[in-house]
Amino acid sequence: MNKFIIRGRILSFNRAPTSLNDGESYYYDEDGALIINNGLIEDIGNFTELKKKITKDDLTIDHRPNLILPGFIDPHLHFSQIQVIASYASNLIEWLEKYTFLEEQRFKDIDYAKKIAKSFFDQLINNGTTTAASFCTIHPESVESFFEESSRRNMLMIGGKIMMDRNAPVGLLDTAQKGYDESKSLINKWHGRGRQLYAISPRFAITSSNEQLEITKTLLKEHPECYLQTHLSENMEEIKLVKKLFPNCKDYTDIYDKYNLLGSKSLFGHCIHLSEREIELISQSRSIAIFCPTSNLFLGSGLYKLQNLTNKNSLRTALATDIGGGTSFSMLKTMDEAYKVLQLQNQRFTPLNSFYQSTLGNAKALSLEKKIGSLEVGTDADLIILSSKATSAMKTRMERVVNLSEELFVLQTMGDDRSVLQVYIKGVPSKKI
Repeated sequence: MNKFIIRGRILSFNRAPTSLNDGESYYYDEDGALIINNGLIEDIGNFTELKKKITKDDLTIDHRPNLILPGFIDPHLHFSQIQVIASYASNLIEWLEKYTFLEEQRFKDIDYAKKIAKSFFDQLINNGTTTAASFCTIHPESVESFFEESSRRNMLMIGGKIMMDRNAPVGLLDTAQKGYDESKSLINKWHGRGRQLYAISPRFAITSSNEQLEITKTLLKEHPECYLQTHLSENMEEIKLVKKLFPNCKDYTDIYDKYNLLGSKSLFGHCIHLSEREIELISQSRSIAIFCPTSNLFLGSGLYKLQNLTNKNSLRTALATDIGGGTSFSMLKTMDEAYKVLQLQNQRFTPLNSFYQSTLGNAKALSLEKKIGSLEVGTDADLIILSSKATSAMKTRMERVVNLSEELFVLQTMGDDRSVLQVYIKGVPSKKI
């Protein structure tokens, strides 16, 4: 299926919306269409006009009356944690020690890693996520399984081996040199291979010694094309331990700054309890702070202060599930929880903002907006088909909906994987129906 046309209600964002009435921030067509050619978007417009550009032999797939959007993008999650979702614990540290570290030790077994990778990517596609940035484990087997499965499905994915050389079980520790050697080997094999991209991945400051952070700095300097992903300021108990381990640093962010780990491709999960100094430092370096609402609520970590980060400092931000501290693979559910977190702080987050952030906004956070995140001509045809009437409750609610913004709010509040009718990866239908 080299060339075909998809018909439906087209929605794609041009920039971040400034209000519910900001119609210029997005492109919307009630009877729109996309011409897909060899996995790329060749044209976008009204169906009546676009059908003049195809031949009678070109297939037309009609998804009316459903919405056609770019695929969702999830910039922070852990593929190795899908079997610890919904594990009861009082806070982050207990959750890591009681469940997560035990589960991650299983990924030395290549057969187990392959099994989980298959399930992980099935769940992403079922929920409409076409690109994600994921932590693997310290085991090269986990990274190989992750990228092999992603390659098989031709998905654009970011991943990397976790680096940890202290404060974790023996079965999850490498050394500074081993972490460097294995990461370098995996970068050389996988970064830029097909649609695969690599993220250098020290877990967080607690589990990396000064020596490992120094060698991470070297690795990033040698491979500036790669991402850097880690965690920052998620939990008060974590921050207290970080201060004890790094007494000569001004704060948590100062540790990463000391080792030159801040930058435009540096992804910092959580960023809840930041000082003004830290916010300014992250903003100036163009690093990305990632909002993980379901995880932050589930582990009782705190409330992400979006306006504090963006209004004054114009800090780059993203929205993510953080599976398995997060409780749902669904970016719709993640939008829903983000809205509630911000409501508690009297901060407005419109449904237009939610859908922008989960598509083009997250693509920009990953510096991938020229490839994914919109329906622009020339971008990869990673698309999702969404139904706002997927359940009986949604059908009833939709009887009173009068505009697009209201419909999007119904989708994010009441929708789940059932609302994702189909997913196209580079133009190939990929959700099993």
